[in-house]
Amino acid sequence: MNPQQIEQLGDELYQALSGCQVVEPLTTRHSGITIDDAYAIQQRMLARRLAAGEKVVGKKIGVTSKAVMDMLGVFQPDFGWLTDGMVYNEGEAIPAASLIQPKAEGEIAFVLKKTLQGPGVTAADVLAATEGVMACFEIVDSRIRDWKIKIQDTVADNASCGVFVLGDRLVDPREVDLGTCGMVLEKNGEIVATGAGAAALGHPANAVAWLANTLGAHGIALEAGEVVLSGSLAAMVPVKAGDSLRVTIGGIGGCSVRFI
Repeated sequence: MNPQQIEQLGDELYQALSGCQVVEPLTTRHSGITIDDAYAIQQRMLARRLAAGEKVVGKKIGVTSKAVMDMLGVFQPDFGWLTDGMVYNEGEAIPAASLIQPKAEGEIAFVLKKTLQGPGVTAADVLAATEGVMACFEIVDSRIRDWKIKIQDTVADNASCGVFVLGDRLVDPREVDLGTCGMVLEKNGEIVATGAGAAALGHPANAVAWLANTLGAHGIALEAGEVVLSGSLAAMVPVKAGDSLRVTIGGIGGCSVRFI
């Protein structure tokens, strides 16, 4: 794609985000769009957010489970950016009208104390660089109509990130087996999803290492102090106004969110 097309689509997605509106899938309108094109569009969308006053506070990893990879027909994860405009506190209410077509994912968030930059970052390096892990919700949201996404659509749309909520405590990652820890996600008091740490590329630290190495190839680091969302541990759960959710992850803690 040429620079003008990339800028135009990045602006279109930013305007959809700002106006809580959907756009038609990029892949149905631009058949030759590549994943590299999509990341360039993502960068334009991010640049618009930063120009409006938001600041980067971390990154997110998506498409970490085999089910989602199969759905999108891809065999690698993707990533997006987290800004301070996307943060909600534990238990805080999220206005449903501020999102378009939201779904909740239970995840493990990593808070970094040291900068990580690939190539060559291993899961052990990730654990050594991590101040602590937390239970969290990523509220994914797509600016693409009816979630009719291919990998290029979701990448361009900041990996379908909406907002995120960090949990109630920070735990040393060496004190818990992140691969086998179990997750239970409750919606309005009923269990709607279960999973385990291994759902994120076999181990959440593998997912963070993948991200550090992928970004490193572009000269970008995972910075000390940043939050990294390591990928969903179960299927996405649709949410709407009136819903209350809680995720509990064995050995790590919990996180609650409600929609009004």
